[in-house]
Amino acid sequence: MGSDRVEFFVVHLRERNNVALKMTDGEVDGASVIALDGRIVLGEESQALRLKLKNLLAEGKKKIVLNMDNIKYIDSAGLGILVAAHVSAKTQGASLHLCHLGSKFQEVLQITKLLTVFDVYNTEAAAIASFSN
Repeated sequence: MGSDRVEFFVVHLRERNNVALKMTDGEVDGASVIALDGRIVLGEESQALRLKLKNLLAEGKKKIVLNMDNIKYIDSAGLGILVAAHVSAKTQGASLHLCHLGSKFQEVLQITKLLTVFDVYNTEAAAIASFSN
């Protein structure tokens, strides 16, 4: 029964927002902050995130923070988007930092050894402040 409720919730999000990932972006102390809510999965969700990050880099943004606080699920395509964005940012002299990882997402990054690739912070404020160091 529990999985039926989760499935319904995801369907509901898709109907209401057309995708299961909501992105809210803004600028704080010169850093572009994107708060993510939902799932980063193969399809529209991961492509929308890829395009958003690509556009920020094209605009010359050098400090990018992804707030993962409300990410409920990420699949291998989602991880691929994050890795590609990280590499792209580095080659363009920019930095991509992650913050507010949930315990499950942090575990996935640890198991895949990606935790050593990304700059990860407990809070959004810490991620933003790290650009000054």
